[in-house]
Amino acid sequence: MRVQRLPTRLINQIAAGEVVERPASVVKELLENSLDAGASHIEVDVEQGGMRLLRVRDDGCGIHKDDLALALSRHATSKILTLEDLEQVTTLGFRGEALPSISSVSRLELSSRIAQENSGWRIHGDGRELHTEPEPAAHPIGTTVEVRDLFFNTPARRKFLRTEKTEFTHIEEVVRRIALSHFAAGVSLRHNQRSVYTLRPAHDERERAQRVASVCGQAFLDNALCVDFEATGLRLWGWIALPAFSRSQTDLQFFYVNGRTVRDKLVSHAVRQAYHDVLYHGRHPAFVLYLEMPSGQVDVNAHPAKHEVRFREGRLVHDFLFRALHSALAQVSPGSAPLTETLLPGAHAQLPAVTPQSVFANARPAFTTQHIMPLQVREQMAAYAALHPSSPQATPVDPSVSPSEHPLGYALAQLHGIFILAQNSQGLVLVDMHAAHERITYERLKSAFDSDGIQAQPLLVPLTVAVSVSEASAAEQHNALFVDLGFEIGRIGPETLVVRQIPVLLRDADVASLVRDVLSDIRAHGSSTRIREHLNSVLSTLACHTSVRANHRLTLLEMNALLRDMERTERSGQCNHGRPTWVQFSLDALDKLFMRGE
Repeated sequence: MRVQRLPTRLINQIAAGEVVERPASVVKELLENSLDAGASHIEVDVEQGGMRLLRVRDDGCGIHKDDLALALSRHATSKILTLEDLEQVTTLGFRGEALPSISSVSRLELSSRIAQENSGWRIHGDGRELHTEPEPAAHPIGTTVEVRDLFFNTPARRKFLRTEKTEFTHIEEVVRRIALSHFAAGVSLRHNQRSVYTLRPAHDERERAQRVASVCGQAFLDNALCVDFEATGLRLWGWIALPAFSRSQTDLQFFYVNGRTVRDKLVSHAVRQAYHDVLYHGRHPAFVLYLEMPSGQVDVNAHPAKHEVRFREGRLVHDFLFRALHSALAQVSPGSAPLTETLLPGAHAQLPAVTPQSVFANARPAFTTQHIMPLQVREQMAAYAALHPSSPQATPVDPSVSPSEHPLGYALAQLHGIFILAQNSQGLVLVDMHAAHERITYERLKSAFDSDGIQAQPLLVPLTVAVSVSEASAAEQHNALFVDLGFEIGRIGPETLVVRQIPVLLRDADVASLVRDVLSDIRAHGSSTRIREHLNSVLSTLACHTSVRANHRLTLLEMNALLRDMERTERSGQCNHGRPTWVQFSLDALDKLFMRGE
């Protein structure tokens, strides 16, 4: 068959397949256009899951009458003019394919007015190559795009659409992500004339937090840490949930690069590594994070729908994200972070969440340090301190000490040899004795391991490992990484490595598989933490076996010493497996549970 030029209509429909997968794709493109136009309010109306109608109206700068037809033409845009613009894209969209692609598979009406005009103008498109001439239309400053009967002329694509509920769920997810990307713009969403979201513009920290709570739920915000890190020209800020507030799926993960929502493997890998030591197996972290960086360091034209980006310094970005999040999570200890109250059966609707501000600020005025520490504890600890003045377990008993200095309070008793019951200014604290001691022991083992260095042992019989040529080259290039971690690895052939020395702690590990996995990480991300993770896994096992067990009776002095250690230890809010080590029951919650005052 001879080569021939395709009709413009078919070209547009092929292009539509890249950016218009379903109604949610249309909403995404139109919302991004509205934000690029500087809109402060955007209204989204949907009917029948977007299959019948999608309408997006904004109060942005609008489109000039003479540009309306161009806006529905391929490769026409107001956002880039030169190659330099393409290399430093600062807008959400620019490809010039969204509107013509949408117009080629729907009945589209585009209405707009600029500030310099007294009236607006309207143009129609219905999948044909030619569009109507602009006609006058009453319209405020801004733009309205109305899309009806999506895929009416491409039935093969229309049959792949799901139910109305499913399609609207995808639209709602797009609106949620867009709403979190630009706080300054108000966004409303209606489905079949029913209001779903009405989000006002958010200009300060409090209003931004309110929007996050509206989109992600108040429980997320109550269990989230605020992060803000800046280094090497990069800034990461936002909210990350405590490990105890993990999810069974990745439905609460929002990541933005210069205001653009992205799903990136490098980002996901860095986040997983940061949570590795504190997250329960099979669970996923929740976060709303914003990465700001020079536009020239990130390529946003890596995917037709702009879901993915390409970092020019991928390893730098990966390490920055990991170190920032790892540091934030490491600082979590009792009193430094929020923790949602554990709810007793039947009390879910009554018990409020605990926030860092409420833990001590809302404590009842009648409570003092002397009330917090039971008389029996004070007497025993004072006597012990007199006999053993240098012992670290002789916790000072000083009435002038603020309750906030001991967030976990003082032990009252042991429950079934498993839990420690403690009393603080807020109410009742319940501690999992083994889980808490396991984390404390684990962190101490890691610190000692880092201080003393890695003990290595030579292999009596060197181990040969078959790899690819590129992996062998990577092993040579990154040999210093292996040396620092106690390995001695050499290349004895184009596709063969030899391991002559390994860390003592990994003598029972599958070294060949570990080396291959490390090289795979290096090729994908420029670095690897697998060896360190294996070493930590061994230390975690040691910590588990050397920690106090259930039914091990502790004295009040020992219990209080454990509480003080928890307050001083990084990541002590979770055990080595990601489970919480302590929970707080406020007095107000306990009052409600027992219907006091009703």
